[in-house]
Amino acid sequence: MDPTISISKGCFVFKNGATKADAKHRSRNHKTSGKSSNFYSKELAKQPFYRVYSDTWQKLQSNILQMQAMSNVRIIEDLLNYVIKETQGKRRKYTNEILPTAALLTGINQSDHLQQFNTLSKRLKKKISVDVCVLQSRDCSSIKTAIEAMVYNFLESEHNKQENSNGKRLRRSQCTIRQLKKWYHANWSSSNDTNDLEESNVDEVKKNHIKAFENHTLLVILPDFECFPPAVLQDLILILSSHCVELSIFLVLGIATSINAIHGTLPYHVTSKMKLRVFETQTAPVILNEILEKVILSTEYGFHLSGKVFKFLTNIFLYYDFSINGFIQAFKYCLLEHYFQGNAYSLCTNYSASLSHVKQLNHEDLECVRKQLSFRAYVEGLPPESIIAVLTDDEHLRKQLPALLKDCHLYFIIRRVFLEFLTVLVEDLPNCPLGKYRRELYAFSLSRNLSSQSEFKESWQLLQFLSREELISKITKALSITRNFLENSAQIHMKLFQYYAPVIQEKLDGVQRLLNSISEAKMFACNIVPEQKSPKNLKQFTSREELKSELLKMSKEEKPVSEYTKLVQELLSYIEVQIIDEHLGLLERAPALHELFIFSDINSVRRNIIGAPRASLHMALNNPHIYLQCNCCSLQENAQLLPTLPDISIAYKLHLECGHLINLYDWLQAFRSVVDFNEDDQEEIDTQIQARFTRSVAELQYLGYIKMSKRKTDHATRLTW
Repeated sequence: MDPTISISKGCFVFKNGATKADAKHRSRNHKTSGKSSNFYSKELAKQPFYRVYSDTWQKLQSNILQMQAMSNVRIIEDLLNYVIKETQGKRRKYTNEILPTAALLTGINQSDHLQQFNTLSKRLKKKISVDVCVLQSRDCSSIKTAIEAMVYNFLESEHNKQENSNGKRLRRSQCTIRQLKKWYHANWSSSNDTNDLEESNVDEVKKNHIKAFENHTLLVILPDFECFPPAVLQDLILILSSHCVELSIFLVLGIATSINAIHGTLPYHVTSKMKLRVFETQTAPVILNEILEKVILSTEYGFHLSGKVFKFLTNIFLYYDFSINGFIQAFKYCLLEHYFQGNAYSLCTNYSASLSHVKQLNHEDLECVRKQLSFRAYVEGLPPESIIAVLTDDEHLRKQLPALLKDCHLYFIIRRVFLEFLTVLVEDLPNCPLGKYRRELYAFSLSRNLSSQSEFKESWQLLQFLSREELISKITKALSITRNFLENSAQIHMKLFQYYAPVIQEKLDGVQRLLNSISEAKMFACNIVPEQKSPKNLKQFTSREELKSELLKMSKEEKPVSEYTKLVQELLSYIEVQIIDEHLGLLERAPALHELFIFSDINSVRRNIIGAPRASLHMALNNPHIYLQCNCCSLQENAQLLPTLPDISIAYKLHLECGHLINLYDWLQAFRSVVDFNEDDQEEIDTQIQARFTRSVAELQYLGYIKMSKRKTDHATRLTW
């Protein structure tokens, strides 16, 4: 038995340096455990669906990381240049205690901040000699703990551990500014008179040894500036500024809100010790839109999300956490759920790769293909002699699959191209009825019939109100962007380009012809009101009914319309019928087997991404057999009480039978009757049963189901109903 394993809350003391052997032991165990792979991982790696899932996710992840790096490259380069400028050479000339500081406005997505600062640290270590310390607010409740955490991180970094592998590790209480100076002068000074440095005062150190120090920077990063206690921040900055000349300290502040947070937290006598420069990163919604438009909604991947699932994930991002990493992980879960339905979903890849996967499908996989809802409509449209062959002959179905897969690929490619066209048309309309981003139009078009919605009719009415120049420039821009998008997609889908390019080009040419007619159309009306129906002839009516009927008849007649207005209506009608209704409609009109390419199980996503902790806790406590899977906890009914149930489950089920106030003695007696049934109620309660009951009550109180009543000392208040 391990000597450090104990039931009691013991404190085990080791000599200084003894933990090093434990670390080696842990690393050795980790290496040996990595060699033995799981049986299920070997089986999964051989499955076609897992290989397709792995390849798809690796491509998506690499493209997303590349996109994130490109979005932050400018701000990181500017910050790097500022750090180098203030710390390399010029920083040594400062005699006043001014702390160089960079304020990085990172947005409110707190969970993604550490990734940005890790990237900054790696880039800095490649360019200059630097040690990085990341101080989080949870480790800095006081100025003492903040200094200890900072010094400990500098002295115990991976680089310093390798250099000082033979030395003893410091305790937290030994981590002071004095110890940091001693370590800095010992490692980064050309002079060896470290003893003189300790005995001399600060002024002599600054005069005699500043020139001898190398350009090594100590970078202190505070990723969550707003979460720090103001008093701790003020004292920390004053201490760092008083030692920044001889230690070459550079401070980076991660600010989630705005620059006003600095002025609201730090008084003037603290900010006067800082040389502050502000750097602003792209906001999280802007970065997410780039990732969605250029990676997730790209035509490069065969996997797609349904409108409801896509909107659900974006709503979590916009209204909950603003975490890009959280959105990516949620998207990965959808990808995982889609492919793990079976090998039939390995066809959800590019067209050339899916043809090779068709040959690997067995009878069960082909039966999964036949069970798709859209496959029924496809079978009903076949001749009678072909229906039996498709439903019974696997080889015949395998021969039909390439054509079905090609139709699905063409459908999603054409849909994405025309989504680009529609986005340019409506993205800058007043109030943006259909939305201003492609992600909004994508979710809207998949979940609803666009042309029948009030938002679509409002957008089309606004397009009719545009002037000739505005309408021509907008549609010309939409045509040019769509053609560029079509040319870029040709590099991805070489085999399918000859099939979908003529369809798209034909529709775009039709829009271009109507647009040319609009540019040459006349603006004045070409119809003349007949003389017999002019308002002057209405005087001959002597009855109100006759006048009313005549006015109604005249209101229903066509008003004089200009040639320009007719052509605009014809153009918008052409776009609505030929492009939107035909290619941007609901998924019900999609080709057969489109379910293999689109994930629509929103219930699974909602259940696993946004959990229901109260329901899960109730299920676990009311029927623990669901989680424990043991024979002793299996219940015939949910209300049944067994002595073999966990103590907390028994106490929980008993407290459900009580009212607002629970008598602890009665509760204990009921608990005792279940755990150790005895007809003699007057017998003294066993101390072990009483201890088990006390622990169960404490656990229920920790979970928030009860609290001790202040009105009655021997009662507990029930908090849930």
